[in-house]
Amino acid sequence: MKATTWATRWPERISYGLSDAADNLIFQMMTTYLLFFYTDVYGLAPSDAAILFMVARVADVAESFIIGVMIDHTHSRFGKSRPFFLWYSLPYVIFAVLTFVTPSFSYSGKLAWAYVTYLGLGFLYTAVNLPITSILPTMSQNSRELTLLGVIRQFFGSSIQIVVAVFTLPLVALFGHGNQQQGFLGTILLFGVISLLLIINTFVHVRERFANPEIAHQPVKAVLSMLRHNQPWIVISIVIFLYWLAIAIKNQTTIYYFKYTVGNINLVPLANGFTLASLLGVLLILRLTDIRSKKTTMLQGILVALVGQLVIAIGVYTKTMPILFGGVFVNSIGNGIMIGLVSIMIADTIRYGVSLGIQAEGILASTDDFGVNLGLGLGGLITAGLFHLSGYVANHPQNAETLSMINLNYVWLPLVIYGFMYLILKLYDEDRILKAIQGRN
Repeated sequence: MKATTWATRWPERISYGLSDAADNLIFQMMTTYLLFFYTDVYGLAPSDAAILFMVARVADVAESFIIGVMIDHTHSRFGKSRPFFLWYSLPYVIFAVLTFVTPSFSYSGKLAWAYVTYLGLGFLYTAVNLPITSILPTMSQNSRELTLLGVIRQFFGSSIQIVVAVFTLPLVALFGHGNQQQGFLGTILLFGVISLLLIINTFVHVRERFANPEIAHQPVKAVLSMLRHNQPWIVISIVIFLYWLAIAIKNQTTIYYFKYTVGNINLVPLANGFTLASLLGVLLILRLTDIRSKKTTMLQGILVALVGQLVIAIGVYTKTMPILFGGVFVNSIGNGIMIGLVSIMIADTIRYGVSLGIQAEGILASTDDFGVNLGLGLGGLITAGLFHLSGYVANHPQNAETLSMINLNYVWLPLVIYGFMYLILKLYDEDRILKAIQGRN
């Protein structure tokens, strides 16, 4: 088959994109509101929430690798990645709902419940999310088609992230009638049912087409040996981790910033509404990668995000909301470019791995969930840990040190991380990938 042949049609492309929408209905609740839920609704101390997040993310790092190995050693009539959508979608949704249940236990009992449900949710999220990335390079051999599929995926994923960010608190108010425990539970039930239907739809419509049976089920030892020589994979793995570290710190702090620093929690949906601009960044990928490399496009996305973060800083310290919202808008465009390219560039590193004699899309794709989990875990630990050290007290006016910590998390830490991302991505050897892929074709 020629590399210019397009293998997919629009129903399959849309269904593939909706898989990320399905996962993000729940995932965005976790990243943006779960820390707030645990401290201000469920009643956990920030220090306990911080430890929970770190333990969960350490577990998820191991789970990402385990799920990757499971994919690479799966033999079924549906393929290697596709059956995971069917097998794990219902358990994923069940644990998502249980995570937001607030049982009338003692404090230690409530903490134990949080550990069991959140750790279970983390494993199951990996089981339904990692296959979205691992299946991509098996759907087509056309680089432009893979870019299109990656953009469609991220467009739907980012759209749902915005929907959750904007509408969660209004839905909590609608379902709870003043009771946030009831409101959060009703909201996650709604999101869970929709998520389940979308994941099953993905299983029904997507197909794995391109696999090399001779190298598709290699021993883990051989795969790990190949990874040491896959320099682009190592670099993009670090970039993914840094991206999610910045996102975790900033997103989890947003609600605290508007509740305690600005004094108006009702501005959270409005501020999150400006993240709609991330969709512009995602759509720009198709145009930008037509005229420049993916690496250059992502570097430009990082710079746009960094500039937006600087504008946010100006808005925060001048207490000017229009400037702050403008910064969120610009920052989101850059974030959209970056996150939209992640799965596409991982697919390239998987194809590069094939040129090295190993088809291990499961393990190589696990870098995405690995980076997400490690970034979110460390981000949650940093956010909750700094709040604890500064003397944070839930649902009370905060002292000056805590307000300073909120600004540090909302403005400066993400800014520094963007700088590190730019420097690391400069090391990405895209020419090596292109020569290897072209050599195979």
